[in-house]
Amino acid sequence: MLARIYRPTKSAMQSGVAKFKDWVLEFEPGSATRPDPLMGWPSSTDMSRQVRLSFETKEEAIAFAEHHGIPFQLFEPKVRAQIVKAYADNFAFNRKQPWTH
Repeated sequence: MLARIYRPTKSAMQSGVAKFKDWVLEFEPGSATRPDPLMGWPSSTDMSRQVRLSFETKEEAIAFAEHHGIPFQLFEPKVRAQIVKAYADNFAFNRKQPWTH
């Protein structure tokens, strides 16, 4: 059973990144989901889908997986480009586009 170690990204509905510093270890799905005959919700017999472990560092997650003999894939997070903006840049003389109303 293969595990994924990654740092989750924030959703589009969030502006801060406070809760996204931890690393997560999740297991890959072992079987496909199928709709429940009564309610129609997706269901599966694979109980490892419900396991989600959080670690403060990447090294802790790797050490946990190696200690328990869990094969894993490591996904490094993409570096976010910081775009520095200032309100005063709207009125700068060297603007690329002219100021219009």
